[in-house]
Amino acid sequence: MHSPEIPVLVKRLPHGEGLPLPAYATEGAAGMDVVAAEDLDLAPGARHAVSTGLSIAIPAGYEIQVRPRSGLALKHGVTVPNTPGTIDSDYRGELKVIMINLGTESFSIRRGDRVAQLVLAPVTRGTWLPVEELDATARGEGGFGSTGGLAALQG
Repeated sequence: MHSPEIPVLVKRLPHGEGLPLPAYATEGAAGMDVVAAEDLDLAPGARHAVSTGLSIAIPAGYEIQVRPRSGLALKHGVTVPNTPGTIDSDYRGELKVIMINLGTESFSIRRGDRVAQLVLAPVTRGTWLPVEELDATARGEGGFGSTGGLAALQG
């Protein structure tokens, strides 16, 4: 069974000419691979907003989430620091991917390299309803590891 396909308008910028549009690598992929439109060397600890050469018009009621590629993160320590990054439906500037090198060696990014995944997702908008008290739960105010999960947090 296939998910519904939602059209997203895309404009190639001059420095994006000749590059592929974001695409799903496999039939079951949730994210579309997006490629770099520039060459750079990302030093250890450095961050850079990597150009994609694309501007997009996301339909109202949706966002695009920018997520890291697992292979870059595992093999090289290169990731997206604000994961998932959100591109709002009313943004019309260039789609850029904020990347950080958490590795110990410089990492080369070349034009056409896959740098991140894009996931089109519906947005649910919330409203705030002020109250004097909240309902009680078994967890209560416990946070930051209070439910366990790691042996080091037990006890």
